[in-house]
Amino acid sequence: MKIAHFIQSIDILTGGPARSVTHLIKKIISNPSFQIYLITKKTSNPILLEFEGINNLIYFFKKRRNLNIIFNKLKSEEIDILHGHGIWQYTVHKMSRFAQRNSIPYIITTRGMLEPWALKQNSFKKKLALLIYQKKNIREASVIHATADMESKQIRNLGFKNPIAVIPNGININQYPKDYPIKSKNPKKILFLSRIHFKKGIENLIDAWRLIDNEKKKNWVIEIVGKGETNYTEELRKTISQHKLSDKIFLKKPVYGNEKIKLYREASIFILPTYSENFGIVVAEALASYTPVITTKGAPWEDLQKHNCGWWIEIGVKPLKNILDNVLLKSNTELINMGTNGRKLIEKKYTMDVVSKQMLQLYNWIKNRHIKKPNFINFDD
Repeated sequence: MKIAHFIQSIDILTGGPARSVTHLIKKIISNPSFQIYLITKKTSNPILLEFEGINNLIYFFKKRRNLNIIFNKLKSEEIDILHGHGIWQYTVHKMSRFAQRNSIPYIITTRGMLEPWALKQNSFKKKLALLIYQKKNIREASVIHATADMESKQIRNLGFKNPIAVIPNGININQYPKDYPIKSKNPKKILFLSRIHFKKGIENLIDAWRLIDNEKKKNWVIEIVGKGETNYTEELRKTISQHKLSDKIFLKKPVYGNEKIKLYREASIFILPTYSENFGIVVAEALASYTPVITTKGAPWEDLQKHNCGWWIEIGVKPLKNILDNVLLKSNTELINMGTNGRKLIEKKYTMDVVSKQMLQLYNWIKNRHIKKPNFINFDD
């Protein structure tokens, strides 16, 4: 079966979607029954330049008009399914129209871009885009792919009646050592590692930390690691300095690969105080590193509570302050047990082996509707 994936960018600086899409494809192409094409915009630091095997290709385009050349190649290849990652972007829009004109089934992975918080950002432009083209592109998709039940419900609330496949993002568990790590003890570390953006709730974290009793947090520091716009990052530095927290909260440059995993494994707690996430791949990466997680109900991580490997809290300063007051008093034994639970959860539910098998089931079902529907696909009642 031939599958063509479309994503705006796989640049290393673009965050979770670029990682999850490329990791998924690399796993899928280990199955010789599938031939994969990836179409994406040319950038300076792509996560990878080519796939293994001559039949699996990446097409980088520089300008929009180059897409027409790529579409002609795909048409001659008789592609079975198109899979677009994200909405609003020109790349996935053109994919949708190409699929409609040529009667090719296609999947839209919404990547959290239909969540209430996301729709409020640049709301006028998004309402206009929905009216002009985006609603039709989504409505005509053979399947909408959501990464969590919470996202699936939000899509249904917008009136879309397509089949929805709920398949989480996965991680390559083999990259994360199986042995329990040596955690930093003097001081203990709370790690934020993600894109530096207003959406991530970093100001709430700073304000919450400011309100915690000095004696309680004396042996703890917060490391905020990631890439963001210069002006925004400098505003965060000023805020930290104004509150005299420069000896407790550190802004650091982004890291990748083994260096990133090392930070996850050193931390006693990982924190993502976000306003909105469709998944939050960094949560899975932290759990794979034996690190309990605090995140908000803006992210679909109820599993943290169900499996006793973290805390799933309301959005805002007060909930953050309250949970940190509690977490800072946790014993090493309690944190070790929670970290171990987190690792077990990832091994059971969120590895790339598990996720890729589900995605292949989805492709097979779209191509052969007479076969039994996978249980992760739901229809509008």
